[in-house]
Amino acid sequence: MEKKRWDCSALPKGWKMEEVTRKSGLSAGKSDVYYFSPSGKKFRSKPQLARYLGNQMDLSSFDFRTGKMLMSKLNKNRQRLRYDNNNQNKGKPDLNTSLPVRQTASIFKQPVTKVTNHPNNKVKTDPQKAVDQPRQLFWEKKLSGLNAYDIAEELVKTMELPKGLQGVGPGCTDKTLLSAIASALHTSAAPITGQLSAAVEKNPGVWLNTGQPLCKAFIVTDEDIRKQEELVYSVRKRLEEALMADMLAHVEEAASEGEPPKDEGNGSEDMETV
Repeated sequence: MEKKRWDCSALPKGWKMEEVTRKSGLSAGKSDVYYFSPSGKKFRSKPQLARYLGNQMDLSSFDFRTGKMLMSKLNKNRQRLRYDNNNQNKGKPDLNTSLPVRQTASIFKQPVTKVTNHPNNKVKTDPQKAVDQPRQLFWEKKLSGLNAYDIAEELVKTMELPKGLQGVGPGCTDKTLLSAIASALHTSAAPITGQLSAAVEKNPGVWLNTGQPLCKAFIVTDEDIRKQEELVYSVRKRLEEALMADMLAHVEEAASEGEPPKDEGNGSEDMETV
């Protein structure tokens, strides 16, 4: 391994940044970045660094890989902070993770049951009562513009949908269609078939089935299932190789630093159950 250590100007005085480049193994050529506090404590990730520094420093614009502050993120954070300071209606953050589906108040008559202690009282129910309230059409468009980031604050690449999946409705993009299908798989217990009515393409505002995602009707064939199984097997194989390479690299690093090797039993179990 090749190690390089220098002062990190983006962090408080006394902090060191170390870059370790692997020379052998499956991960040869790859480098890992670590940070050392003035007292010599080692940090392997940005969340560990943020928890240690606490309120001493804002690391939202800090790039863990390069050890520098990203000016683009820093300017966005300043603009957001300025907007929050000017906003008078400050409330608690919305931590609700439910889908942004607006429930419309029902205009139909609802049964009312009066409960008393009279022995001759009978509870009456209406079998025609609607269980689910009407939902807003094209609510999936609210999911557009949302992106996922990994722990290194890098944009996660959006998966590509099969060519057989085609969107329905105004302004339905691939990202909106992906969000709609993912939402339907997690919230609906019924099979996902798409919009079965051909009239939905002419007037989706009238013939749209709100219980299905915004896509045309499709059929999952045995060939599609076979290709997906092969893809999952390939990904699991690469994950197993990456875990093995990472385990060997940590053992080699611990041996070079004079530390006793850690028990990697959990790692092997994870690879067996992948």
